[in-house]
Amino acid sequence: MLPRLCFAASILLFGVFAFSQTRATQKHEPVYTQDGQLRLPADYREWVFVTSGFDMSYNSDMAMDHQMFDNVFVNPEAWHAFQSTGRWPDKTLLVLELRRAEGKGSINQKGNFQTETMGIEVHVKDETRFKSKWAFFGFSPADTSAKMIPLKEDCYSCHAEHGAVDTTFVQFYPTLKPIATRKKTLEAAYQKNEPSR
Repeated sequence: MLPRLCFAASILLFGVFAFSQTRATQKHEPVYTQDGQLRLPADYREWVFVTSGFDMSYNSDMAMDHQMFDNVFVNPEAWHAFQSTGRWPDKTLLVLELRRAEGKGSINQKGNFQTETMGIEVHVKDETRFKSKWAFFGFSPADTSAKMIPLKEDCYSCHAEHGAVDTTFVQFYPTLKPIATRKKTLEAAYQKNEPSR
């Protein structure tokens, strides 16, 4: 009985090890449908959490009838590469998850907490696929794939003009900006316009 139990335990341990190795070596890269839509990475919430913002807007005239949190996740491969180089590698995926903010609920008396997803935006670096190297995709909460946002939209020019590193807003990522500063990868245009503290 004991040998059989040991054999079963060893099979179980091997299975757990194989699963964890598969997860550890899994590549997180952009996946597209046949008509060129980006598939939303289903496991993005298991990726590296980069930052969270509250009611952020890059347009002073924008008015919303609700408050919003945003959460940014990046695929682990890009995160590790950025830590080493201060730059984003090809196949970087940055996922911006927009969630409604609520103040009333359960025992909460002050402040806000996050509730349902309002939308998702993905910023993808795919140098062989996009002439601009980077592309944006917008998803509604129910979408599993989305078309590329056209290059004429303001998000491209805004990121190109104000992104701290490679058209991305690293200036709002508190764990990454110091790396870019150390590695001297902050864009000259960003540094020129950044107010000194």
